[in-house]
Amino acid sequence: MNSAPLLPAGLPGVDPAWSRTVVVADATGAKHTWHLLDNGVRDPVGTLLCVHGNPTWSYLWRRLVAAAPPGWRVVAPDQLGMGFSDRLPEPRALAQRIDDLGDLTAALGITGPVVTVGHDWGGVVSLGWALAHRDQLRGVVLANTAVAMPEGDLGPALIRLAHAPGVRAAVTVGTPVFVRVTTALSRPPLPAAVRNAFAAPYAGRDRRRAVGDFVADIPFRRDHPSRVRQEAVAEGIRSLDVPALLLWGPRDPVFGQRYLDDLRQRMPHAALHRYEGASHLLPEDAPQYARAVAQWVTDLDATPPAPALAGDTAERPWAALAARADDESPAVVEVGGGTVSWAQLHRRVEDLAAGLRAAGLRPGARVGLLVEPSADLTAAVYAVWRAGGVIVVVDRGLGLPGMRRALRGASLDAVIGSAQGLAAARAMGLPGPRFAAGPLPAPARRALGVAHDLAELEALGRAAGPAPDVSADGDDRAVLFTSGATGPAKGVVYTQAQVAAQLAQVRAAYGLTAADRFVAAFAPFAVLGPGLGVASSVPDVDVTAPGTLTAAGLAYAVRAVDATVVFAAPAALRRVAATAGGLTAEQRTALAGVRLLMSAGAPVPAALLRRLREVLPAAEMHTPYGMTEALPVTDVSLEEIEAAGAGDGVCVGRPLPGVAVRISPLSPTGTADAPLTAEPGVTGEVCVRGAHVKDRYDALWATERAASRDPGWHRTGDVGHLDLAGRLWVEGRLPHVVPTAAGVVTPVGVEQRVEQLDGVAAAAVVGVGPAGTQAVVVVVVPDRPGRRRSLAPAAPALADAVRAAAGTEVAAVLVTDRLPVDVRHQSKVDRTAVARRAARLLAGSRTPARHR
Repeated sequence: MNSAPLLPAGLPGVDPAWSRTVVVADATGAKHTWHLLDNGVRDPVGTLLCVHGNPTWSYLWRRLVAAAPPGWRVVAPDQLGMGFSDRLPEPRALAQRIDDLGDLTAALGITGPVVTVGHDWGGVVSLGWALAHRDQLRGVVLANTAVAMPEGDLGPALIRLAHAPGVRAAVTVGTPVFVRVTTALSRPPLPAAVRNAFAAPYAGRDRRRAVGDFVADIPFRRDHPSRVRQEAVAEGIRSLDVPALLLWGPRDPVFGQRYLDDLRQRMPHAALHRYEGASHLLPEDAPQYARAVAQWVTDLDATPPAPALAGDTAERPWAALAARADDESPAVVEVGGGTVSWAQLHRRVEDLAAGLRAAGLRPGARVGLLVEPSADLTAAVYAVWRAGGVIVVVDRGLGLPGMRRALRGASLDAVIGSAQGLAAARAMGLPGPRFAAGPLPAPARRALGVAHDLAELEALGRAAGPAPDVSADGDDRAVLFTSGATGPAKGVVYTQAQVAAQLAQVRAAYGLTAADRFVAAFAPFAVLGPGLGVASSVPDVDVTAPGTLTAAGLAYAVRAVDATVVFAAPAALRRVAATAGGLTAEQRTALAGVRLLMSAGAPVPAALLRRLREVLPAAEMHTPYGMTEALPVTDVSLEEIEAAGAGDGVCVGRPLPGVAVRISPLSPTGTADAPLTAEPGVTGEVCVRGAHVKDRYDALWATERAASRDPGWHRTGDVGHLDLAGRLWVEGRLPHVVPTAAGVVTPVGVEQRVEQLDGVAAAAVVGVGPAGTQAVVVVVVPDRPGRRRSLAPAAPALADAVRAAAGTEVAAVLVTDRLPVDVRHQSKVDRTAVARRAARLLAGSRTPARHR
């Protein structure tokens, strides 16, 4: 092997020492010079063999070469005719390219263990090598590739266009269009230096010949010479029993969701991470992929976790409903709608479950629920569970693009929706049969692709007989999407045992019995009543706008079931308190019967809870702490909040029985990688453990690996500390801490102190500048904002007052009329967005230094 001065100088991200050439004879005896990037590890513990597609070259893998796990060699060749390897006198077919790769690894002395890494058409080549070298194979990594065309698919439209003979010659060989368009697919656009680096080997027509040959070798036709080998690879990978990792950019216009679905069907054991926002060139669009691959490879030889105990011991999530199968009292009351008794709900769930099975829903199938909180939604949830399926729930507030991203990524098998929900499903292109929550006119059914409505499924189920119980503790039962308040919405997977544990946790923590009745004004809990064995009322409120719930609306919902318990989001409670003055005597009497108020999803100020005493005079007020991944974790009452007094953050109480909380201390740069501790007063990332904590993140292997890197613990992303009494105080989110030159500043305590000032309605603390030397910026909302504006420097008097109250050095004080908040709770401030706006303003500010 020789060093090769082939690479142009100054290619971003490439160490020239990685560049090598080697002369290899192919099966005909012809010798070819290969160029490759090679980190040169001697006596490696294993080799990452990275194969690029068309029209890229080994430059694609530079980050992985740099991030190689300790002891691992990374070899990234330029396929013959590509990159800086030899140009060929004739086209190279797929079978030859696979054989060529084998000749190269033999010449390099690579004997295993090998993890193949492939992208684009390099995925097929790498898999062909893997099948031919099973004895050396340790694992497979694939990024945005395809091994086959799914049934009825004609192939990627962009590639078919380039494949047309007249077009191919012009765009792939005669001009650099194909090369340049490939690197133009990335969003945000790649830097010019990177685009030029990809184009560097293809400067002239003769240098691009293999680009056109590669396109011509794609076997769209059944009689194509490469079709037999391509199909052999596609079928062969079904038998690969090594670990596999799929990395995917969902915005890829070449290999869309159907190709990912095909790969997952052929390799069902493969782990998957979807990098939201990434396009076709995933290694460019998601640079962090290299760290993920390095971690995955490192984990290959780690001690596997102990297997879960065998058995099926958890209570079925519908057990409480079945226990009241003969009860004719109300189970679900729709305010402004109808009432369903326990007996009716049980019969409906059983019939729907049997109907779903008769309609072809298999155990484990994922069903998207696009139904507003209602008796129909409640019945659908428990019917899907009873049929052995998995419910998939996403916030409507994400908007159509966000919902599409989430639901398509969840690999749905079917959809149950209202008319509006099914129209959204059609617009989003969701797969699988569609079931209507209610009757629809025949034209609407045809337009929306409705297979059955719920009444028809019930009739189908009655004819088919009861569905068998196919449930097991470890089976997936729910994929619940986060609100997207701190990044793209993530799918959170719960198994049946975890759903049962959550129900048991809530029931025990709050002493719920069959005598209680429940108003669910908090979307995540809107369907839990039957599972808790508690009658529930669904308020007439837009779930995407909890702040629309008025005191009168709450009273109406409470009176509908004589509710003893209310669960509402903080934004809903603010609106309830603000409208309490209009309550009638009858409404106040109804609200006086509530014994327990719970509110979660965001911090609930003690002052708000005190105001609510006028509305719910007999209610014990609790604010459980948790998240989509684990709820509840801790609990605190108003009396306990008052006893705890002021502190640095929000007191959320002590861990509930069966729940453990630990802290991973913060470093000076704001990371949290230190060992977990229960030592009081240590600020860091909050980590939790309990039977009801989520199983995993869906299709987010790297995120899950990071969140569970302490076995058995979930890293919440929240920052806080434990006090001497064992109470947890939450100080903000990990991405929102401000690492200054003087130390790390957490935002919530500063915000609380600023919000105590006269004239301040709300505050957000953010960091501006490079990590480690960031400046603290406080953005305040006056209680009487003036004309609508985005951000502006605060008046001198207000700025001085904020600096005096903050308790830390403040570089700038800005004002705005409102802070951006999340959709679900309308309470969590998007500090990342605030920081971006503040940085833009300050970068162009001409205000005096004291206000910057």
